[in-house]
Amino acid sequence: MKITPERLGQAAGIAAATAGAIFVAVQINHPPLDLHTVTTTDFMVRSLAKALMSMLALAGITGIYLRQLRQVGLLGLSGYLIFSVGYFLMFGVEFLAAFVLPSLTDSDPQFVSDVLTVAVGGNAVGSIGLMQAVLTISGIGYMLGGLIFGIAVFRAGILARWAAALLAVGTISTVALAVLPESFNRFFALPVGVALIGLGISLWRDQRKQAASAAAAALDFDGDAPSLHTDPIAVR
Repeated sequence: MKITPERLGQAAGIAAATAGAIFVAVQINHPPLDLHTVTTTDFMVRSLAKALMSMLALAGITGIYLRQLRQVGLLGLSGYLIFSVGYFLMFGVEFLAAFVLPSLTDSDPQFVSDVLTVAVGGNAVGSIGLMQAVLTISGIGYMLGGLIFGIAVFRAGILARWAAALLAVGTISTVALAVLPESFNRFFALPVGVALIGLGISLWRDQRKQAASAAAAALDFDGDAPSLHTDPIAVR
């Protein structure tokens, strides 16, 4: 299979849509975050799914940005970079949640409890070291980056504008979680998941059309161009 920009764009669209679907799926019947939950298989599976989601989302928004590179301008670039940092750090957080936190529940339960509290917008009782900075930067990257990137994609008007608007609103609205109960976490994640699905499908369709147009142009060129094996006498 020949690798073309259009095929890479379609792959990025699939990645974004898959990330959105995973993000929605992991919210279903999500247990509360506490010391008991951390040691369960369900918690590990959900954390690994979120880690996969963050990497797929990173690939997806990269494709979305590159498709509108000129149209989104500096606003889109800044939004893309900030959003990417948020998802990159999210991957690290979820990886640690799956493989490190469960092993600390017996030796340092207060640390685990504080990390979980900060992760849902609360305040830690003790010190969690650099995890505080990582969680803070990840949250800011997710919210601010999503807002700026969503606005830039909406203004570009190439991909689904409703999905871009939903991404901007969905990501920045999570700032309200600082004053809302943990149960609202799952509700606020749904719009972002739906937005990624919408943008992913829109990008996939756009790149499919681009590929079809490129193939048609190539056929027209081949049909109009003189053959290298044409008999020069017959041409006369």
